[in-house]
Amino acid sequence: MDVTQASTLFEALSSGVRLELFRLLVRFAPDGLVAGEIAKHLQIPATNLSFHLKGLLHTGLISVEKEGRFLRYRANIPLMLDTIAYLTEECCAGHPEKCAQYRKQSSVADAVLPSCRCK
Repeated sequence: MDVTQASTLFEALSSGVRLELFRLLVRFAPDGLVAGEIAKHLQIPATNLSFHLKGLLHTGLISVEKEGRFLRYRANIPLMLDTIAYLTEECCAGHPEKCAQYRKQSSVADAVLPSCRCK
């Protein structure tokens, strides 16, 4: 991943609705949800949802698959993990004591955090 791709992904997620939408699809991975289910969960009209789905589809953060007369949307989990790795891959390079300190200060459980590469 490079800075241009990362910027595009962050720009797509800068909308509160798109961020909630993506997190919803992550929660329902790998099965995803059909558009009507997404609209119900997010309590937004179909026209607004369509706009936000298009923005996330354009970046590759989500995918869509036709199921009969429905469209099923899924989060692109590998791309999400690549984005997290992009943000964290150079954390405290060469200074594991700093990384350990930041982990203690974080409210995130160690099991959720990426492995520290600076050991």
